Amino acid sequence: MITELKQTVELMNSSDYKDRFKAEYYQLKIRFNKLREMCLKWDAGNLNFVPTCPRNIYEMQLNSMGDYLKVLEERAAIEKVEL
Repeated sequence: MITELKQTVELMNSSDYKDRFKAEYYQLKIRFNKLREMCLKWDAGNLNFVPTCPRNIYEMQLNSMGDYLKVLEERAAIEKVEL
């Protein structure tokens, strides 16, 4: 299971588009999960820093990233890319 960005380097540099597709998906999913985790901590009052942007901006970003993940998952199903 890929859980860190550094684990996607080999896939990113592959000559196979399916590997690069997987790298794109995994990177987005990792970033989405980290941002969601930050927002959950923020909502619980457990952040160790003060975010620069208003909370709703992060929510907009999460929504956009979630939509992008869904698009990539649909493409993966159609193109038979196992994620």
